[in-house]
Order: sequence, then C-alpha cells, then structure tokens
Amino acid sequence: MPIDAAKALDAPPRTAEITWTPEDVQLYHLGIGAGVPATDPGELRYTLESRLHVLPAFATVAGGGPPGVIRGLSAPGVDVDLARVLHGGQTIAVHRPIPVAGRAVTTSRITAVHDKGKAAVLVLRTEVADADGPLWTDDARIFVRGEGGWGGGRGPSGSPPDLPSGPPDRLVERPVREDQALLYRLSGDRNPLHADPAFARRAGFERPVLHGLCTYGITLKAVVDTLLGGDVTRIRAYGTRFAGVVFPGETLRVRMWRRGEGTVQVSVTAAERGDAPVLADTVVEHV
Repeated sequence: MPIDAAKALDAPPRTAEITWTPEDVQLYHLGIGAGVPATDPGELRYTLESRLHVLPAFATVAGGGPPGVIRGLSAPGVDVDLARVLHGGQTIAVHRPIPVAGRAVTTSRITAVHDKGKAAVLVLRTEVADADGPLWTDDARIFVRGEGGWGGGRGPSGSPPDLPSGPPDRLVERPVREDQALLYRLSGDRNPLHADPAFARRAGFERPVLHGLCTYGITLKAVVDTLLGGDVTRIRAYGTRFAGVVFPGETLRVRMWRRGEGTVQVSVTAAERGDAPVLADTVVEHV
C-alpha cells in the first residue's frame, strides 16, 4: 500500500521557516481577483502597499513554498501519484491579524489518515508562529483516489449543517478570468493540473482547472467585502469542503446566510453549469 498510515501518523513534526513581503501579499490578492475596479478604494486595501491589509486566506500560500497538499504528499509513509490527488477541504483558524510582512516558523504533521473505501484522506495540520506567538493553524484534507480499502477507520461521520431553506442574505457573482490559474500559481502552487492540458487530461479533466484554494480565497474576499465592511481583521476561522471543480472563464455564484452572531454560511456554485456545486459545508466565523 503506497500509504503507510502508521508510519505517517508516527512521524515527528516537520518545521520550516517562512518569510513573506508586501509584494507576496499583493500578488496573492491579484491571483484571487482583487483590483477590479483598479481605483476602487475597497480594492486598494488589497493592492496598494500604503493601504495594504492581508486576507486571512493568504495563510495558505505564505512563504511561497509548496501548498499543504504537496507537503502532505512528501510526508513519511506517503508515496502516491500526484494525478490521483485532489484537495478535499481546507480550514484556517486565525489567532491574530496576519502582518503584511513577516518571518515565522511552521510546524506540520499528518494528524489523521482515513480509509474511505475507494480513496484515502490525509489530514495535514500546520501551526504557524512568529516571535510574538501563534499566528494561524490550518488543516488541509488531501483526497487520494484509489488508495483506500486497507481496513482503516473512515473518520468523523458528523453531518454538515444544512443550508437554510430561505433566500440568502447576500448573493454575488465573481467572474474567473481565463488566466486566473496561471496568475494564482505564481504564489507557489505549481501543480501542472492547473496549467498543463495534457496533465489535466491524465487526471481525468477536459482541461486545466482552477486551484481549489483560489476559489477559497475568492469566496472569503466576497464575504469580507459584502458582509464585513471590508475588514479582514474580523475573520476568526474559515473552513470548506471542495465539492467540485471550477474552470477558468466561469462565473462563481456565492450565496451567503447569516447564522446567528458571528457566523456566515456560504454556498458556491458554477453559474454556467447549472449551479454545479463548487464549495460546500462552508462556514466563516467572525467578530
């Protein structure tokens, strides 16, 4: 079995130092569609260094190294074909606002390996701290097709919250540029699935797909800009399950429901494909 669950779980945590600059933050924001319209004061918070704030989803690319999915595949006990790998889900807990420039230490380890029958799911937890203390904690759920069936536990079976039956409090649409994946990948995720048509076909897709984490960032920005007055420091946690792919050039339809004090539930679909699900079980927690 290419995945040795016991070896992956018993491996010691791996640490690394990361740094980032305002230019890294600006490039990430442009990669998720910020800057349209270019002179909009709300957009300048994401693009102009004198006004710069950091969207918490930047944590998924901070340091410019390989994303959590790739780091998880390099863990001891894990040896799989990248073409069989999908990003299953992502959660971030923000302990304080992310500075526009920083130096921090990451500590990562596989915390769970689930046997889903026809697939395996790895959970990679990364904790990040700088000289002033913890900054953020993120969990990447890595879905590996064809690697289940060894008799391991299936993992948590709790049901996600149902979407409200009524109309959303807000509905916005966000167009995805044809070159969005090519721009986003400059922040560190160079998986050829998002740029190379031949690799995409080998992975079972008709053409390259948008990074799930790009959709993740676009969605959080939509919530911040629409419901939170553009204040990125109000975000405390953000989690989602990647339910379907997005092709560059499509339009994301983002529906938002306020669920009590401090919680927004979100649904994201691909408008041109009959509202095909893209992000599901999506919750933003804020102050």
